[in-house]
Amino acid sequence: MYLSNLSLVNFKNIFQVDLKLSNRVNCFLGDNGQGKTNLLDAIYHLSYTKSFFNSIDSQNVKFEESFYVIQGEVKIKKDDLKLYCGLKKGEKKIFKKNKKIYKKLADHIGLFPVVMITPYDINLILDGSETRRRFFDALIAQFDKNYLIELLQYNKLLKQRNAFLKTKNKAIDLLEIYDDQMVDKAQAIFKSRNKFISEFTPVFSQFYKDISSNKEEVSLNYHSSLTSDSMKEIFLMNRTKDQLIGYTSSGVHRDDFHFSINTNPIKKFGSQGQQKTFLIALKLAKFEYIKMKKDITPVLLLDDIFDKLDDHRVGYILKLIEKNNLGQLFITDTSKDKIPNILKNLNIESNLFWIENGNSSIL
Repeated sequence: MYLSNLSLVNFKNIFQVDLKLSNRVNCFLGDNGQGKTNLLDAIYHLSYTKSFFNSIDSQNVKFEESFYVIQGEVKIKKDDLKLYCGLKKGEKKIFKKNKKIYKKLADHIGLFPVVMITPYDINLILDGSETRRRFFDALIAQFDKNYLIELLQYNKLLKQRNAFLKTKNKAIDLLEIYDDQMVDKAQAIFKSRNKFISEFTPVFSQFYKDISSNKEEVSLNYHSSLTSDSMKEIFLMNRTKDQLIGYTSSGVHRDDFHFSINTNPIKKFGSQGQQKTFLIALKLAKFEYIKMKKDITPVLLLDDIFDKLDDHRVGYILKLIEKNNLGQLFITDTSKDKIPNILKNLNIESNLFWIENGNSSIL
């Protein structure tokens, strides 16, 4: 699978670009703040129907413009897909596949899988549980449509339950209706997350061992209140508390995924190098797991990581590129020569684009 063409109009700082892409490696080169990462974000947008960096669509429209359009042509085995994403300020976003508008954006998830590695990944370690849940939920949704449906329905019911709790209405029978509707969905979400983490962890652990040369043990652990109690019991135990505080205090929406190194939290006990290795292993495991589950090689986006990593970690990624294990690749870098010279020495075909003030030229 690969992206053969990418066209943008008024997306972030980009006025208009039309790019013909290599099915192996594409490099977006230029100084900071010129639009390199915005091009990667546009590709991410075509996969997940939203920006990696800013989920408020209207803020992704170029300054003083009223709309944006992202279009891409994707080759998946024998199929050709034309993807379109357009937004006018004040109107609903339109997403099309082969000129047919999606009724639900969720129906597109998993069709064009993309994995992005970026310095912002550190937020998976530093932020609270919501960031980690979003990451793993988005990953599971790539190959499990039922999971995505259950999750969306659970979140809708959760919003309604919280709105009811805020009214301070003491009608237990109505609260029980919400509880009964949420119980089965919560159980399905819990079961899917458990199954996923048991399959995903060995893949992640192997990547970490390969990058770190077996220097330490790392682990991913799924923590949920449903491990010891059923969702129905959790609702009953917390009913008085929930009515008092005005929201649902416990459930799968509060679950977390714990990242550890040598049995200790990596946030507190991991060095910067160990944290970087952990995150690269996590993202490469995501890439490999999607490839394994869907029998499709995802597109990989590497945002400014060669400038942020030491030679050992860069060397590991370059070896994967050299072996052609990573499929189509997009790389951003501030140097005009560094990455192109490395690719040339490895005899790897690439398309080079110089990005300046939101415009693109071929090198």
